[in-house]
Amino acid sequence: MPQDARDVAVVAFSQTNHRRSTDRLSEVELVLPVLHDVLKQTGLTTDRIGFTCSGSSDYLAGRAFSFTMTLDGVGAWPPISESHVEMDGAWALYEAWVKLRTGQADTALVYSYGKSSPGSVRDVLTRQLDPYTLAPLWPDAVALAALQTQALIDAGLTDERALADTAVRSRRAAEANPHAQLRGSADAEELLRAPYEVRPLRRHDCPPVSDGAAAVILAVGDTARALHARPAWIRGIDHRIEAHQPGVRDLTRSPSTRTAAERAGLLDAPVDTAELHAPFTGQELILRRELGLGDGVDVNPSGGPLAANPVMAAGLIRIGEAAARIHRGESHRALAHATSGPCLQQNLVAVLEGSE
Repeated sequence: MPQDARDVAVVAFSQTNHRRSTDRLSEVELVLPVLHDVLKQTGLTTDRIGFTCSGSSDYLAGRAFSFTMTLDGVGAWPPISESHVEMDGAWALYEAWVKLRTGQADTALVYSYGKSSPGSVRDVLTRQLDPYTLAPLWPDAVALAALQTQALIDAGLTDERALADTAVRSRRAAEANPHAQLRGSADAEELLRAPYEVRPLRRHDCPPVSDGAAAVILAVGDTARALHARPAWIRGIDHRIEAHQPGVRDLTRSPSTRTAAERAGLLDAPVDTAELHAPFTGQELILRRELGLGDGVDVNPSGGPLAANPVMAAGLIRIGEAAARIHRGESHRALAHATSGPCLQQNLVAVLEGSE
């Protein structure tokens, strides 16, 4: 067996055009086009996929085992090896990566989706909190992010103008992304005239409510080379978690991100692209600092989650966007980051690299 036979690469990526609402589409109808697209890109059929893994949230869908419905989009026959994670699809990709690395499959289909529009995603996300001491208070995701951002401002690490500049850059980058939901050329001064959502956060500091889905195909070694002329090799991937209770953490730091990045091999060589899953403007500053990203790194060239934020898919999209830039020859070595939980509680980092 060649030494690199179990090296794993992203060979296809697809995502929906993310929208504020998709009331006329079921979850199956949302997922089906991206599943068909990645299979078409590779020429694979479902019977040639060794493992399938999905990421979604039953709380978001409002019913138990909702993910079983979307398996209709994959196909009921022939029988498949399948798994599901109640998390962002980035963690489904991690499970699939382990399957391929350990020789249990040679190809994998990973997909995730989220429909936030039917209800209040801010309320739904309180179910991630400690059920005894914090969830009964119903602090939503925006309120907790406001506490984190205020801690950054109080520490002198940022100000409202710098936060607005981050939003401006994301929206302008999204102009070139046909899948993004929010685009625009407004300047920081215009954004700062808007009222607060939860002080110190204004609307531009928060992610848009988005419905959307994404899918990727992974393959190993020579199989990956046969499926794509320039695979995006996953050189390292790791995820770490911090304390569940935000009150015992320094919210201006993210040590789990730094540890995951080091374990994924970020320090082995510089990266030229970083796709960061930072739903709030202040969180991008934290991630940049923990990851040591300098001015020479193109951060969120897709617009990032400030331009489109389908819950349970936004992290997988960061990996897909980084891989797509490698596929197009626009990047040689890229970092992708995904987060879950309040205030950057759990973080996953992947380092991807291209080779002809």
